[in-house]
Amino acid sequence: MFSEDATEKMAILASIIDSSADAIISKNMDGIITSWNRASEQMFGYSESEAVGKHISLIIPVDRLSEEEMIISKLRKGERIEHFETIRVTKTGKELVISLSISPIRNSLGKIIGASKIARDITKQKEAEELQAQYVHRLELLNATGKTLSAELDVNGILQKTTDATTQLCGAAFGSFFYNKTDSKGESYMLYTLSGAPREAFEKFGMPRNTAVFDITFSGHGILRSDDITKDHRYGKNSPHKGMPHGHLPVVSYLAVPVISQTGIVIGGLFFGHPKPGMFKEEHEILVEAIASQAGIALENAKLYQEIQSLNAKKDEFIGFTSHELKTPLTTVTGYLQLIEQSPEIASQVLPKMSRQISRLSAIISDLLDISKIQAGKFELNLTRVSLGTLVKESIESAKSLSADHEIQFELPTENLILKIDSTKMTQVVVNIFSNAIKYSPANKKILLTAERFGDEVTISIRDWGIGVAKEDLDKIFHQFYRVTKNGNKTQGLGLGLYLCKEFVEAHHGKIWAESETGEGTVIRILLPIEVIKEP
Repeated sequence: MFSEDATEKMAILASIIDSSADAIISKNMDGIITSWNRASEQMFGYSESEAVGKHISLIIPVDRLSEEEMIISKLRKGERIEHFETIRVTKTGKELVISLSISPIRNSLGKIIGASKIARDITKQKEAEELQAQYVHRLELLNATGKTLSAELDVNGILQKTTDATTQLCGAAFGSFFYNKTDSKGESYMLYTLSGAPREAFEKFGMPRNTAVFDITFSGHGILRSDDITKDHRYGKNSPHKGMPHGHLPVVSYLAVPVISQTGIVIGGLFFGHPKPGMFKEEHEILVEAIASQAGIALENAKLYQEIQSLNAKKDEFIGFTSHELKTPLTTVTGYLQLIEQSPEIASQVLPKMSRQISRLSAIISDLLDISKIQAGKFELNLTRVSLGTLVKESIESAKSLSADHEIQFELPTENLILKIDSTKMTQVVVNIFSNAIKYSPANKKILLTAERFGDEVTISIRDWGIGVAKEDLDKIFHQFYRVTKNGNKTQGLGLGLYLCKEFVEAHHGKIWAESETGEGTVIRILLPIEVIKEP
């Protein structure tokens, strides 16, 4: 029999065990549970009667049964196990992260007859630690991605790094970045990068189209997140497919974030998928949107860099053109002077040729000075009232020296149309267009100028029947330094004439454009406001 004092101590110990917030379990060396306190019932869901007499594997996951052999081995050696973190399972199948402290139980002779286990549920603590570690990792990834994107100037590099980073951040099984791009011909096409899936998985189904699901992203209306996109009312309306096409990536969870430039233009979209439902949360939207914003800035920087590279290339090309165009007449004039020195009697024959070369030099220098003024914002017009007829006739007279073979005809309205223009500049515009018509119509010698009044405006059209201009080049012919070089055509000039025409016409609040077909000739039209209309 126990003494009264011993009985009291046992009662106190039992009370402590029963009131403990930690699960306290005892077992024998065969792993059979011999005691099970109230906290064990609450933690694991088994009542005392359900647990006592059962093997401890009752709460051990199958993949961790080997741990019990390790514990028993240490206990037989009389070793304690302190704060051993592991996984145990409840009656409902829920897994708990617990911290185990295990001590051997000895009998009065000191023989180890069992073990006492104290299990503390640290699931929430571990979840908080993992969440904190996840946040730290995501912040580090956001920071690293931001630094990487800010230093990247290659579009493809930006797309791939953004796709990889965001796919990792949101835990997607696969991600993609579709980016609208305009090529040198002004045609729009789509670049894309993938993460977590081969390109073949996308290529056989074509690019995303502006369907009801994709429209939200490509129109920049906002972020679309779905726990199961196959149940979305907009899904499956993409003819000829009804629902998910056979062989398509198994997208159930869906997240799409538009990539928008600083000017508010949608330049692409990030798309993520996962075969399981409910994988994307609000926090993923925030993280991806943050990187999408950085990607938008990086893509704009890359575009600006490409434009600077293009301008530098044009600058180098311009220097080469200018050097050649200035050197050619100078060399010719120098040669003529040497001829005159050797044979003074040919001066009368050579001087007109020298004069033409000097005029050519003067025209090049004048064009360069005009461009310099335009780009410096110092270009000014000397406006006077001039009749349309006077402008046309003076321009034709000035153009006669350009070619002795070409014939310039004109048809004007019978009414006297008055324009408020800088006569010198507008004459230069018309002569420049005549010059181009002559250059690019070596076979057909006819050039026709017509004018037609539309309300308070007049349209001047100058037509030739030459080699024409391809449709993809029509807009470019008004760019600096651009010259049509196709069809074996080789012409002199810096490619500044039509650029200056555009600048001069627009300075008069007018418009200029070209219409052409290859082999059918070209029409350049000038639209100008009418200042005064007088009856004849």
